[in-house]
Amino acid sequence: MNEERKPDAVDEIQRAWARERPGTPVQSIGIITRVWRSAKLLGDERRRTLARLGIDTATLDLLSTLRRAGPPYAMTPGELRRAGMVTAGAVSQRVARAEDAGLVATERGPRGRTAAVRLTGAGHRLIEESVDELLAHEDSLLDHLSAEERARLTELLRALLDGLVERLDADPRPGQVGDA
Repeated sequence: MNEERKPDAVDEIQRAWARERPGTPVQSIGIITRVWRSAKLLGDERRRTLARLGIDTATLDLLSTLRRAGPPYAMTPGELRRAGMVTAGAVSQRVARAEDAGLVATERGPRGRTAAVRLTGAGHRLIEESVDELLAHEDSLLDHLSAEERARLTELLRALLDGLVERLDADPRPGQVGDA
């Protein structure tokens, strides 16, 4: 990362604003615009990769959340809502689609409401295969960075995120780019 780089489109935007509005703070453009553009590129690539793997983002999120919970790979709808930072309605829709596809099974409580959602064998197989391929592919997207650069970028992004969460009094749990 220490090598001298040619100016890019973001540099041009930053210079144009500095020229047109002298005194306007433009330094954030170099960071925030690159973060947004990177997030867009990575989000688009993730969607393409997931489509190739036969799984959508919402299903990946649901199955991943259940898989990361560990055995018995089951959670209540409330736990899924909190872990996924989505509404109860979104959890219901995700669970219904995944249940129709045979990827999860629901256990009903005494009032007939969903008491727990658990991975089925098919869901477990799909998430195991998908996460391995997805993460290997995403790791390859970072091949141009050295191990030291990756570690430094990880720490810089952690500091950026921690500072934004504190400054904006935001929820630190992950969500999707552009979510409200």
